[in-house]
Amino acid sequence: MAILFRLRHLMGLGAFLCALGVMHFLETYLAAVFFIELPFGLLSPGSTVLFSGKLAIILMFYIREDAETVRQPIYGLLIGNFLMVALVAMLRLYGPPVLLPGYNPDLALINQMGALMVWGTTLLFIDSIALILVYEKLRSLFPRSVVLRSFLGLAAILTFDQIGFFVGLHLVTGTPLSALFGGWVAKMGAAATYAAFIGIYLTLFERTAAEPVPQPLSDIFHKLTYRHKYEELLGKSSQVGAPTLARGHSAGMETSLLILDIDHFKNINDQYGHVVGDKVLGRVVDCVRSEIRSEDRIFRYGGEEFVVLCENTGHAAARVAAERMRLAVHQRLALEFDAAPTISIGVATSPQDGTGVRDLVARADARLYIAKREGRNRVVGSDPAGDGEYTQSAKR
Repeated sequence: MAILFRLRHLMGLGAFLCALGVMHFLETYLAAVFFIELPFGLLSPGSTVLFSGKLAIILMFYIREDAETVRQPIYGLLIGNFLMVALVAMLRLYGPPVLLPGYNPDLALINQMGALMVWGTTLLFIDSIALILVYEKLRSLFPRSVVLRSFLGLAAILTFDQIGFFVGLHLVTGTPLSALFGGWVAKMGAAATYAAFIGIYLTLFERTAAEPVPQPLSDIFHKLTYRHKYEELLGKSSQVGAPTLARGHSAGMETSLLILDIDHFKNINDQYGHVVGDKVLGRVVDCVRSEIRSEDRIFRYGGEEFVVLCENTGHAAARVAAERMRLAVHQRLALEFDAAPTISIGVATSPQDGTGVRDLVARADARLYIAKREGRNRVVGSDPAGDGEYTQSAKR
């Protein structure tokens, strides 16, 4: 799984997600039928090794990607397994299967597996979301230790899962109580092991250097989580956001915030592949960077959205800069890519559009939505006359 995860940018996420689905089915089967006796009690290798490992992989997925991306395996496993159970249930309505020589289907096991798949998949959905929330809560307590946050998060969620899954396992298969404690001890060991594996993997294969302060534009793709990037953007970091607006307010200067989105980026990925998509992202950043000042700050905001924070920049000047960015992307990248990428931009300025970063993000995002609704490849800001929104039409 680690190899498939490492190759996700070359092979795409499909192989990784398929392997994750097989892993889920296998661990549910082993959790129902296979136990071993250890001095501290019964344990299921399927539940201890595979399920714990699956949660650790989902956590690492979140750490290296973002919340938007990790929703794919979480919701995929939930919907996929429910559909599989529903299909089996429909087949069971047909009646008893035809008996073949040397083959005697175990319908009781199929029924047990169906019940456990539903219960286990529901728990996995809850566990995955809870694990991400707990991991983020632990960030404020242990900001420098990914391994410690991973271990504490896994230990807490695996404890909850062990109790929850044992209840279903006991009701369905009559599993003895000794499996509860034995499985919990084993899962705590698994939490420590997989947390260490996460640390080793990130150190050896996807190590990220410490982020300098202030963050240079070349580090725009520094892989923080989506939530962390958003919180930094909103001024929860001491280096950006609120202090920038506070300086502008005290000096009587305007501050502008631009949100830009690559138009139809999903179609570019689907039609030309993720390798081309990654190149498009990088070249869009190059074009935007060439049209802003050295003191302006740029952040990656989600998958194909970026935010530019421009201090001491009025709304008219920000719209002009946004139009330069739009033209740079459209004119240069049309010569480099068959996809001919374009961008749409929403512009907001303090203090007229709000006095906080959250207000500016909301207003700029609303104007970005207008730009997309009106056909994309355009800039939308406030009306110079102060009445409604102003769209700067796309110019070829």
